[in-house]
Amino acid sequence: MSAVLSDDATTEDFGNLPVPESYRGVVVRKEEADMFAGMESADKDPRKSLHLEHVPTPEPGPGEALVAVMASSVNYNTVWSSIFEPLPTFGFLERYARSSPQAAHHDRPYHVLGSDLAGVVLRTGPGVNAWRPGDRVVAHCLSVELESSEGHNDTMLDPEQRIWGFETNYGGLAELALVKSNQLMPKAEHLSWEEAAAPGLVNSTAYRQLVSRNGAGMKQGDNVLIWGASGGLGSYATQFALAGGANPVCVVSSEQKADICRSMGAEAVIDRNAEGYRFWKDERTQDPKEWKRFGKRIRELTGGEDVDIVFEHPGRETFGASVYVTRKGGTVVTCASTSGYTHEYDNRYLWMSLKRIVGSHFANYREAWEANRLVAKGKIHPTLSKVYSLEETGQAAYDVHRNLHQGKVGVLALAPAEGLGVRDHDMRARHIDAIDRFRSAAR
Repeated sequence: MSAVLSDDATTEDFGNLPVPESYRGVVVRKEEADMFAGMESADKDPRKSLHLEHVPTPEPGPGEALVAVMASSVNYNTVWSSIFEPLPTFGFLERYARSSPQAAHHDRPYHVLGSDLAGVVLRTGPGVNAWRPGDRVVAHCLSVELESSEGHNDTMLDPEQRIWGFETNYGGLAELALVKSNQLMPKAEHLSWEEAAAPGLVNSTAYRQLVSRNGAGMKQGDNVLIWGASGGLGSYATQFALAGGANPVCVVSSEQKADICRSMGAEAVIDRNAEGYRFWKDERTQDPKEWKRFGKRIRELTGGEDVDIVFEHPGRETFGASVYVTRKGGTVVTCASTSGYTHEYDNRYLWMSLKRIVGSHFANYREAWEANRLVAKGKIHPTLSKVYSLEETGQAAYDVHRNLHQGKVGVLALAPAEGLGVRDHDMRARHIDAIDRFRSAAR
């Protein structure tokens, strides 16, 4: 541990460190995959399904790296995994294991979860040249094989593309993690371990979804409707809109969350609960009058303009409204579906107004690298609100499942305390208010 925390340890020092035969990881168990059968999603409790256990340490194969995890964070895919929705993740592991002899060891009766990390490289497998033991890194969560031609224009289109820690084993909610070397990126040196671990998945996802030409291709002056604008994903979309010269229209569910958006620099904010928007009359029937009322409110905030882009991720609850309020020729870009996967909308408002729906899923290595580069330059800041210990991961996932959190919640792994890992103190001091924004709001 002293070597991992030291600023003076060399590559040789790390290369000589003994790697333990086992380590502690947060797992779901295959034998418990039916434990919530028949229950409503809202009633399923991650605290019952997530276990901190010792698991055998994997050996890094060709193109892989073993990383000492200092900190990680909780994403919605951890919540989905913990409640075994939409399917238990063990099917993903079984399919991956059948893809090659090297991947066979991913099929275990346990699944180590987690799709974010900040840490230190301990070992690298054959063929890894860009990274060495001792490198301080963060990891993005795209695991890809690139043996097919289909992935070479955009690696997200590779038929063997997977999300690490969700569709592969040995994720980041653990003391050690196994990643492909092309998942690694430099850690922002003005951030602590837990702060550096927070942006990964959501920051890269928001970058592709909103900024990249593979997503909405946002430009200066665009009006961008952002659902859940202070949440784990939306808080990064809000920052990208502001940094890119666009005008975010932030939709939130409380005055506290509205204040967070305003503190980031957003001026157009809608508290959907305070204004009483109900887009569904009942389970089967949407209410177009509410779409129209919502659109009118947006135009009041934009000087009479409709939105160019809708940053969609709630899914079923909001999708009909999203399609309706988008301007003629505009774009609804969607990932995830936290309120339900079956989306319904009135196609007349799509086809007759030449709107587009774009599906977006995580990010390729280049997009993740660019998103991380903006964090390292202090242009985009972590939205970390609270930090849990590895033993408390079940509670962290429960809080995210219940939407009791702001921004992102972090998890300490090998880091013995918060606030460690900072090297560039001058840069940190320049950005400390933005770095602490969500921590202050959560107090």
